[in-house]
Amino acid sequence: MRAVLESILAALVDQPDAVRITGLEGEKTCIFELRCDNRDLGKVIGKKGKTIAAIRTVLNAIASRDGKRALLEVVE
Repeated sequence: MRAVLESILAALVDQPDAVRITGLEGEKTCIFELRCDNRDLGKVIGKKGKTIAAIRTVLNAIASRDGKRALLEVVE
């Protein structure tokens, strides 16, 4: 899951080296924290949050194959 998330975000932002994803995986839930450059924060969130909502949807679709839920939080 983390590799897919990293590849999506690396293609989306201008500073792919500044993208940091930390997280923990439990039995039923995976929680990821996303940190990126402040200049790329708008690209990650998108207009009215549509881009981050689409990324969360893809992440949940991947997690549901394993019977899990995934949460993605954007940290400034």
